[in-house]
Amino acid sequence: MLNRVAVLSDIHGALPALEAVLAEPDVAAADLIVLTGDIAAGPQPVEVLDVLADLGERVCWVRGNADRELVAVRSGHPCPYDVSNWAADQLRDDQVARLAALPLTVTLEVAGLGPVLFCHATPRDDEEVVLVDSRVERWAEVLADLPAEVTTVVCGHTHMPFTRLAEGRLIVNPGSVGMPYGGPGAYWALLGPGAHLRRTPFDVDAACARVASESGFPDAAAWADEYLRSRHSDADALATFGPRDGR
Repeated sequence: MLNRVAVLSDIHGALPALEAVLAEPDVAAADLIVLTGDIAAGPQPVEVLDVLADLGERVCWVRGNADRELVAVRSGHPCPYDVSNWAADQLRDDQVARLAALPLTVTLEVAGLGPVLFCHATPRDDEEVVLVDSRVERWAEVLADLPAEVTTVVCGHTHMPFTRLAEGRLIVNPGSVGMPYGGPGAYWALLGPGAHLRRTPFDVDAACARVASESGFPDAAAWADEYLRSRHSDADALATFGPRDGR
């Protein structure tokens, strides 16, 4: 039984944002840190993976679609995103092997919540879209195969934090550490005995300058300006993702 679990999702290779969250006292004191996917696809992939790997058994890793895509790129199958194609080429073989071995879901017992299923997008797929305003019928569809005892599901993928009830289950999306939509900051969640959405502020100007100077990605400065400054609103993201949930 875990008393406190910190959930970090969608880090996307943004080292300054990750470091800001890891410096949070509640993260440092957590029994476990769970990563719900899309960990390295960004401008500092090697550095982010090394920092997390150094935490050893304090971290539980779950696969995201971008992690799967990095492995595919290294196998000769480029993806549509320049940053992912570049990031895949930077990774060491041991890092690629780690990403290739990640599970689609992990279920852990958390105090006050019981069995909690952690996934990236949905329990059955690493790139399906469900949103805070998705129809009840849509939630019923993507949760249909879960065991009855799993009454909390933690997902990421859409980079927007929310909690809601769906089909009698608590759904938690911690938002994104490295590519937040809706406002700057690094978003994460703390579980046990309830579910608490958290935001860690950091010096965005300094973070952008650091990414631009430390990353070898040719468009690192533009990437940091767009994503660390959170140029995309939550309304923009909902409008973009909405059609993908079958509405």
